[in-house]
Amino acid sequence: MSSPDAHAMPPFFLPDGERFIATESTRGPWSREHQHGGPPAALLARAMEQVAGEGVLLTRLTFDFLRPVPIAPMTACAEVTRAGAKVRRLQATLAAADGTALVQASAVALRTAPMLPESLGDGDPAPPPPAASAPFEFEFFIDPVGYQTAVETRIARGTWGKGPVAAWMRSRVPLVAGEPLSPLQRLLILTDTASGLAVMIDYTRYTFVNADLTVAVHRPPEGDWICLDAETVAEAHGVGLTRARLWDTRGALGVSLQCCLVAPRLGSGE
Repeated sequence: MSSPDAHAMPPFFLPDGERFIATESTRGPWSREHQHGGPPAALLARAMEQVAGEGVLLTRLTFDFLRPVPIAPMTACAEVTRAGAKVRRLQATLAAADGTALVQASAVALRTAPMLPESLGDGDPAPPPPAASAPFEFEFFIDPVGYQTAVETRIARGTWGKGPVAAWMRSRVPLVAGEPLSPLQRLLILTDTASGLAVMIDYTRYTFVNADLTVAVHRPPEGDWICLDAETVAEAHGVGLTRARLWDTRGALGVSLQCCLVAPRLGSGE
């Protein structure tokens, strides 16, 4: 399957007053009517960035996916729940047009200020760079147009479908029409894909859906490309865990964690 022209793909969301209209670029792998987890998470990160204030870094963000997110109009609101001088805590909610909560998020923002002469502990070698990585297209999306065509993916290490994989990714489209991507938004569009990269199960027979996403970073990402160095454990009782180390072309910048649920795929005969 060849990817559509990136210029023909719409942004993930179109602004409509206080609402956001999801487009086909958000479409996820398991249903034509539901979004991939990345764009909604990034939209909530955007909302939290707008209220976090100056001189802080959103260092830990957790997203609880309460129900499938439809490709439909929605709202995203955020607030600071503790405005300390050094530590701020935030929460945010993505809601359907009728007010039903779809995704809830929380975050910790830490103050940033010159403290050390240089960064420490960030010298591990990165996976092979994007230019040396193989182009890749996801196989398990139901529709030929969706999130998988709104992003570009290159495998740096590993074989998809056979365990741990390190893959570089970048968004081909804006998060919100008419707006540049912030570094954090760029990261959150992509990070939820880790469980779809480090695949351990037969995707023709099972789904592997994450109930949450936690991302922790020690610095903002730089540049368009983000590498998800991911590995998954899937237990016989149907619960799994995906962990990923996050990189940009400068080096390591954080980690992500997803709790996942295995279920028979509709029509698989299980």
